Amino acid sequence: MFNSYGNIVRLTSFGESHGKGIGGVLDGFPAGIRIDMDFVQAELNRRRPGQSQLSTPRNEEDAVEFLSGIFDGRSTGSPIGFIVWNKNQQSADYDALKEVYRPSHADYTYQVKYGTRDYRGGGRASARETIARVVGGALAKLALRQLGIRITAFTSQVGAIKLEQEYTAYNLNLAESNPVRCPDPATAEEMAALIMQMKEKGDTIGGVITCVIKGCPIGLGQPVFGKLQAALAAGMMSINAAKAFEYGDGFKGLKLTGSEQNDVFYNNGGRIETHTNHSGGIQGGISNGQDIYFRVAFKPVATVLMEQHTVNADGIDTTLKARGRHDACVLPRAVPIVEAMAALTLLDYYLIDRTTQL
Repeated sequence: MFNSYGNIVRLTSFGESHGKGIGGVLDGFPAGIRIDMDFVQAELNRRRPGQSQLSTPRNEEDAVEFLSGIFDGRSTGSPIGFIVWNKNQQSADYDALKEVYRPSHADYTYQVKYGTRDYRGGGRASARETIARVVGGALAKLALRQLGIRITAFTSQVGAIKLEQEYTAYNLNLAESNPVRCPDPATAEEMAALIMQMKEKGDTIGGVITCVIKGCPIGLGQPVFGKLQAALAAGMMSINAAKAFEYGDGFKGLKLTGSEQNDVFYNNGGRIETHTNHSGGIQGGISNGQDIYFRVAFKPVATVLMEQHTVNADGIDTTLKARGRHDACVLPRAVPIVEAMAALTLLDYYLIDRTTQL
């Protein structure tokens, strides 16, 4: 039950980091959608490890194999099953974690909750689980294309280094031109240098990913407990290492008065629009036709390659210096994951909206 996400379009994921593979089942996906296999694989390639010096060197091709739900290049309306086989596990790197708990990791809570845990790469708590989300999100993006909806995420902050202007000041197409996935090349270089500095020290760093949704129709969202921003927040906060979510002006808006923050309406050639977009494209929990934009904060990766104090399974004080292949910063590889969860949410809420209208 809790390994599934969505209402009408529902993604169920399965698998562990060092198991045989990671896979999923996407149910409720509309029939007749042309499935661009190259696009789906390209989305996975954006998430895969080893794509640059900034990411973990785990060498996985992450090739997706579809098992059902697609015939003659189009979705059939039946469940779409898929799997990505794990081929480059190095489970011995995690033998030292059998009896100790990594600080701020899921090791301890999984052990207490279930009485057992897969210590190899974090098992189910590993970010490798997000493979299923990226595949499901890629399929959702293909369906959203037909509605004119485009989703673009990018790294907007690493540590204290951040983009100083709003997203409208940047060419978001440049985000894929560098390994940090930041649309400002100069800032991207600074971010990359900081990530490499952390990697060389065996430490980690966090930051912020901004996501922009263009072309969303008016009316998506189901108040009061199905508000669109709440659904997006739920999707984002389910991603590994995500710590905070804000949309529109967010906390920055607290500095403004009501008259300053209100998005004033005007008639633009017969279409009602707003002069500003402090609301982030959502008002009253319902999309208003303007750009939807939000930010997701990610903490530094919990597994650091430095000696840290911890306790073992018997509660005895000890120290741990983790081994293995880990990201010094999750942000570059988390960008396609944020997009995927946004796409799954938008497609789900689009189909919900169709079922609630005559």
